[in-house]
Amino acid sequence: MGIFINRTLNLKRIKAIGFDMDYTIVRYNTEAFEHYTYQEVIKKLVSEKRYPEEILKLEFDFHRVIQGLVIDKKKGNLLKVSRFGKVKSSYHGLHPIDFKEQQRLYGNGVIDLSAPHIQSLDTNFAVSNGVIYSQLVELKKKGLPFPDFETLADDVKEVLDICHSDGTLKNQVRGNISKYIIQDPEVVTLLERYKRYGKKLLIITNSDYNYTKLLLDYTINPFLKDHNDWTELFDISVTLASKPRFFNTKTPFLSIDPTTGMMSNAEGKITKGIYQGGFAGKLQTDLSLEGDEILYLGDHIYGDVVSIKKTFNWRTALVLDPLKEEIDAIKKSAPIQIEIDKQMAVKESLELLLNEIDIRKTEQGIDAPKEEINRLFNDIDKVNGVISELLEHHKKFFNPFWGEMMRAGLEESRFADQVEKYACIYMTKVSDLISYSPRTYFRPFRRTLPHEL
Repeated sequence: MGIFINRTLNLKRIKAIGFDMDYTIVRYNTEAFEHYTYQEVIKKLVSEKRYPEEILKLEFDFHRVIQGLVIDKKKGNLLKVSRFGKVKSSYHGLHPIDFKEQQRLYGNGVIDLSAPHIQSLDTNFAVSNGVIYSQLVELKKKGLPFPDFETLADDVKEVLDICHSDGTLKNQVRGNISKYIIQDPEVVTLLERYKRYGKKLLIITNSDYNYTKLLLDYTINPFLKDHNDWTELFDISVTLASKPRFFNTKTPFLSIDPTTGMMSNAEGKITKGIYQGGFAGKLQTDLSLEGDEILYLGDHIYGDVVSIKKTFNWRTALVLDPLKEEIDAIKKSAPIQIEIDKQMAVKESLELLLNEIDIRKTEQGIDAPKEEINRLFNDIDKVNGVISELLEHHKKFFNPFWGEMMRAGLEESRFADQVEKYACIYMTKVSDLISYSPRTYFRPFRRTLPHEL
């Protein structure tokens, strides 16, 4: 896969490159990991939140949720929203909400992502969250004694956070690392290339030091050629960074001894080493760099990308693992899309003829033969039928419930809009950069505006 460019980025000017770890520099087998997460959250909902044991019979459906959806916690709905904040498709539980009901519920209103009753599902880690919530809403519809929709959403999110923090998920990865973690030698080749070009390399992750060491020992060390250990490769590694707080709150750094794992207050300037916590502002100052001399790659649109742009103006890159599947589907469905576009052009030409007849009648009093009007309407109906069949065929290439991740109907999705606004470049995996020199000048294509077509 290539690199997709939203705005110019000159790698020659970049002096430090930072990486998130989970789902960025370290790739996960998403379906396997989310399946296990799903099972453990269900168990904890029963043991910790006293949900009925009947939910233990639920089964995971990986395709039920895609990245970029939002939960309306008041109404118990899962929504796909356009770049303009309009609801384009929706589910209540496991069933789609028909267009008429969707219009009644949301009409022309705009979904405010900052509203307390809206929860974004913007990362791969959110798949199990959305699947469980949809299934619990469905069971509540069927009469199970669950709390209100908002409490349901909060309970699922709380238990999911517990699973991430109490060792439930990390211990599973530790014991079955090859099942959940993908080794990518090209990532290491890329990193060592950047070092040879004089780039400073940073890790900034929300994972703790022990988990970070586990994953980097497994994914980085076996493939190193110019270094003995990942701790030599990265100039500065920041663990338990608590992003996005790392980018907007002045929190002190703790220095970590890599041999013992013991921590102490980091006094003075941040130099080469491993740390916990801290603040991006101090890191940037101690590196003696301007914000636009630092490039940061992450997978979380809010925690890794939006916060940086709003605080320190670091350059940003987003890693979107699900995008590979979407690109493959776009390529395979391209002939159908071409035919849809052709049929839409035919439909528009027929509608134009009807409009011209209407203008002549209204402004000049000239009536067209009824046979001609009927023929035009019949032709439009035939074209509509062809388009409907083509659209149904086109949908089969994408997610069966939500379609394309980056589109909502004819418009870009809300998620695609955020990617465009806040990520300078984006890609399916970090190693996609292997095909580009560390001195590449990335330039976006000239965008075509509607009036330029």
